[in-house]
Amino acid sequence: MDSIVEEVRRKRPLIHHLTNQVVMNFTANGLLSFGGTPIMAKAVEEAYDMAANADAVLLNIGTIMEQDIQAMIQAGKAANEKGIPVVFDPVGVAATPFRREAVRQILGEIKPAAIKGNAGELAYLVNIPWEIKGVDSLGTGDLEEIARKVASDYQTIAVLTGETDVISNGEGIIKNTAGSPLLSQVTGTGCLLGSILAACLTSGRPLLESSISAVEFYGLAAEYAQRQPDVKGTGTFIPAFLDALGLERAELTGGRE
Repeated sequence: MDSIVEEVRRKRPLIHHLTNQVVMNFTANGLLSFGGTPIMAKAVEEAYDMAANADAVLLNIGTIMEQDIQAMIQAGKAANEKGIPVVFDPVGVAATPFRREAVRQILGEIKPAAIKGNAGELAYLVNIPWEIKGVDSLGTGDLEEIARKVASDYQTIAVLTGETDVISNGEGIIKNTAGSPLLSQVTGTGCLLGSILAACLTSGRPLLESSISAVEFYGLAAEYAQRQPDVKGTGTFIPAFLDALGLERAELTGGRE
């Protein structure tokens, strides 16, 4: 994992974000702290050209509008043609017919290197019944089955986030338990993980290995931030977490493996 993060920081990859308007500033600052370079450009007129000049593309439908669909498709196509990774985050896909149709169109046109989402979002993509409320996942069931099926059906890396993260390439399953409950109480932490994931996928290492590195490092940074004595809640957690994203793994773990 250390070598993947080191490579990201050496390279400082440019990540083109077509993402949730609510989280743009937080995402940009988090990626900068981690070691990547963000750009936020959603206009359909420049989406293809911007993606063609990037090192990876993040597509997040959190606040998607009709005009964003074609911009995402254009950016995704440019990334696929260039051979750079696309991370797709189908935020709240099951919540409305509009979101479901947007995801159908996007996934019909592009091939993501990784699909990241909560259990309810990923379950919808593979027709597994799951209870949701808005963009939140409330159901219970076989998380490994969901992750494995998403990875297999879409020929991608599935990153299923939750109290325990589940990552799959369609065959193996890797779980991550590092993290903090405060992550679920701060808007945009899942969206920022998509950005960190996109950065790690530029490392040149196998996609599964890079995905695991991103998720584990993110969880360790959250644990480190929560342990800081001046962190009393979400308001003090956010700056501590942003700081932690810029540290080395050994600092996050106190030297333990």
